[in-house]
Amino acid sequence: MKIAVVGGGSTYTPELAEGFGANAAALGIDEVVLVDPAVDKLDVIGPLVQRIMRRHGSDARVSWTADLDRGVADASLVLLQLRVGGQDARIEDEAFPLECGCVGQETTGAGGLAKALRTIPVVLGIAERVRRSAAPGAWIVDFTNPVGMVTRALLDEGHRAVGLCNVAIGFQRRFAGLLGRAPEDVVLDHIGLNHLTWETGVRLDGRDVLPELLAEHRAAIAEEVDLPEAVFADGLVPSYYLHYYYAHDQEVERMRSAPSRGREVARIEAELWKIYEDDTLDRKPDLLSQRGGAYYSEAAVALMRSLLTEDGAVHAVNVRNRGFLPYLPDEAVIEVSAAVGAEIAPAAAVPLGARQRGLVSAVAAYEELGVAAAVHGGERRVYEALLAHPLVGQHDLAEGLTRRLIATGRDHLPWA
Repeated sequence: MKIAVVGGGSTYTPELAEGFGANAAALGIDEVVLVDPAVDKLDVIGPLVQRIMRRHGSDARVSWTADLDRGVADASLVLLQLRVGGQDARIEDEAFPLECGCVGQETTGAGGLAKALRTIPVVLGIAERVRRSAAPGAWIVDFTNPVGMVTRALLDEGHRAVGLCNVAIGFQRRFAGLLGRAPEDVVLDHIGLNHLTWETGVRLDGRDVLPELLAEHRAAIAEEVDLPEAVFADGLVPSYYLHYYYAHDQEVERMRSAPSRGREVARIEAELWKIYEDDTLDRKPDLLSQRGGAYYSEAAVALMRSLLTEDGAVHAVNVRNRGFLPYLPDEAVIEVSAAVGAEIAPAAAVPLGARQRGLVSAVAAYEELGVAAAVHGGERRVYEALLAHPLVGQHDLAEGLTRRLIATGRDHLPWA
């Protein structure tokens, strides 16, 4: 079985290689191909991935190429981990919204829309070539942000795709530690939209222990997600991305006075490349944990196993709503705990309350409009999407952000 990683020249890839190497035999992986237009990066990452997998005892073939069609040919699964425009584009995404007093973040608000606009057309082009060249029935697993919007665009075009984020697995690991149990013993009721989710239940031996976790560890959990304890009064645990909504103005002030996350990541990546050039290195370095994407390989490998074996295990994935959340259209893409078998079926979960439903509905509407803007282009569509976003929602802001977004992203917007 062949696995292709598009965007394989990323600094993330050694994290993924650890998971591939440790599970190659169980997954039946015969070949891993890294695909990336940046040949210089592949020439560093490729041999490192090979050494990591050999350290795990895997004899799977590892190769790398800039030729997309060759890379995905006959692949059973294609994993997408792209960053169109690189860290420079991310830094711009974080900067221009602040000029209008809005949060600057790469997946949320105007910055997230900017990323979607330049990313979705590229991903759809890749997916068409996957459709022509990969094995019949091949899965596309999207780890490219904004995951929910990218996954929706893929599904709208009829691709066999599912989106993956690492937020849920991070909570699973944290809760397992608090409970003194193995992570695989903990099953989450995870629900919402990508980067707009809540844990509504924590199942241990079939029993919901979330009330007990909050009773004993509410302050520590609140500190980790950077939100006041009052937000937890309804018994749900929001992801840390809710900070951008519930503490928006404070976050804007912080961002204006501190170095951007994009600049910090660029610094970390520069150090990682120096480390990766060591031709004796055969494991991911500790510094990679500061890059982001914690537990990425565990989440990806576990989901791959279920997609390929149809074992029915529960994963937090981005899939079509299809009536699961009755207040959203069927074609919306939600992030939810789901049993992954022959079909991907959202699992039963405690419903969201009115406060959460309102926010989810508003952001889902924005995502619908944002995908349309990415696919069809046009300044008016960008404006409509921004006006719909609850972090914007005013004409003057939407108009100003539209101008700035197009000005900063023009090189990646063929219609601009």
